[in-house]
Amino acid sequence: MRLLEGKTALITGASRGIGKEIALRFAQEGADIAVTNISDDEEFKQAVEEIANKGVKAKGYVFNVADFADSQKYVEEIIKDFGKIDILVNNAGITRDTLLMRMTEEQWDLVIQVNLKSVFNLTKAVLMPMMKQKGGSIINISSVVGVSGNAGQSNYSASKAGIIGFTKSIAKEVGSRNIRCNALAPGFIMTDMTARLPEEIKKEWIDKIPLKRGGTPSDVAAAALFLASDLSSYITGQTINICGGMLT
Repeated sequence: MRLLEGKTALITGASRGIGKEIALRFAQEGADIAVTNISDDEEFKQAVEEIANKGVKAKGYVFNVADFADSQKYVEEIIKDFGKIDILVNNAGITRDTLLMRMTEEQWDLVIQVNLKSVFNLTKAVLMPMMKQKGGSIINISSVVGVSGNAGQSNYSASKAGIIGFTKSIAKEVGSRNIRCNALAPGFIMTDMTARLPEEIKKEWIDKIPLKRGGTPSDVAAAALFLASDLSSYITGQTINICGGMLT
């Protein structure tokens, strides 16, 4: 039997990169998949089609996860469409990198709203349904810079550090209801975002990594699968660093 057979997962920001890879991996393990994106572009439509090709039910939902009312509305719609949500992966995120001296209020607010407020929005929306079904797994995608900080990323680092504190708090609030909440903190992962970095910057990052390579979206997806499945049934409130040893 596949690890997620009979489960339904909601994954935000799944048109590409880590979110898409998690969705594909979960589908491969038998989960029906609801995915979100901010726009109904061809890339997102293609991602939904690829997920469905794994032989599971898959549907895309276009809304702003930073909007509280939209999040509530679409979670209700997803439950109507799928019957339940067993797994939530809060993956949606953006960057607006610059030194604090140059950072605008808009750049700060936008990153906090998309990266952190969305986690509040979606988690709050799924909690009552998960309580009623007496179980669930919430997986929040943080970052190693939420642990270590990073120059030029005070907004991003703050949002990702906030996710870790939020994760620990929710784990304590709902553990008695058989709902687990954990975080993943990816390090230098080779995605479209990191591919745009200059080669010297990539080399500088990789030189700091004991395993001497960047991670892949599939590395993160494997950890997410572990946390989504019953293999991690006694794990909650934890942050797993997926960084090749960068933070050791």
